[in-house]
Amino acid sequence: MLFKKQKTDMDKSLYPLKFNPILKDYIWGGSRLKTVLGKNVKTERCSESWELSGVAGNESVVCNGFLKGNNLQELIEVYMDELVGDRIFDRFGREFPVLVKFIDAHDDLSIQVHPDDQLAAGRHGTYGKTEMWYVMDADKDSSLVAGFNRKIDREKYEQALNSKKLKDILNVEKVTPGDVFFIPAGRVHAIGKGILLAEIQQTSNITYRIYDWERVGADGKPRELHTDLALDAIDFNVYSEYKTPYQKPLQGATELVKCPYFTTNLVCFSQPLDKNYHNLDSFVIYICTSGACSIRWGTAESIKIRKGETILLPALLNNIWLTPSEPTELLEIFINEITIINNH
Repeated sequence: MLFKKQKTDMDKSLYPLKFNPILKDYIWGGSRLKTVLGKNVKTERCSESWELSGVAGNESVVCNGFLKGNNLQELIEVYMDELVGDRIFDRFGREFPVLVKFIDAHDDLSIQVHPDDQLAAGRHGTYGKTEMWYVMDADKDSSLVAGFNRKIDREKYEQALNSKKLKDILNVEKVTPGDVFFIPAGRVHAIGKGILLAEIQQTSNITYRIYDWERVGADGKPRELHTDLALDAIDFNVYSEYKTPYQKPLQGATELVKCPYFTTNLVCFSQPLDKNYHNLDSFVIYICTSGACSIRWGTAESIKIRKGETILLPALLNNIWLTPSEPTELLEIFINEITIINNH
């Protein structure tokens, strides 16, 4: 693929990268990507904004600086470890391993599950899908599905599904802004209506739809289900806690999720904050969930980020200075080098 960066720019340094959102419209979408997050939505309804994607056919394209117009895969081809980190480039090559989205559920999403790496590799030649949700906004009585509410096995699950009593065995959680849910591959789940959230996940687009509330698609026919494929993917265990507990910091960072596929911290600050990434050996993604701030690197260069925006910090940017214009919250995402796995 032709790399569009001019030869005269080859010596220019990497910098924090913004990308054009990739907007998706499904039957359950709403209007808050435009009204709350300020996305340039031209349609009445919009379901998802893919903020940073290396999914084939949906590669994010840079919208700022001298690399404007190049997509994420092209950047990795040229900058390799300088963009993503040594160990990550050795592990994933040209594939960017994390997919970041905003999701606006005006209606309930389908009950679904994702396969793990082993199952996805065997069936689809791709990675599995472990993800997490950070709730940004929610209606008063909004809820979501995460896992089961009782101990079951495959036989009991199939009985509930076939008798249209699946809802009876699902764990339903009321949600409020700031709630965090970790959804490992295999966990049955569904985002409920009235919820706006940020989703961080493995780079995979494999979803098995189990139940879709008897809805029909735009063609008037029931949407496709994948009940047989889902059977081998489901984790039938029941867990004592599905919502991730954490203490919100007044100034600084707290860890929300750490897994082999990504680490996500919540960074809160109302005063300037310095970030040192010298020992990280990973790209860093900032998702602004509240407020606004400037990001400075190098000597005098800076870029602004506001609520609803996402920025990719290349791995070679070790020192970052954050200056808020108002109280600000960021999700800080990276891959910890000690958790990189080698089973794919």
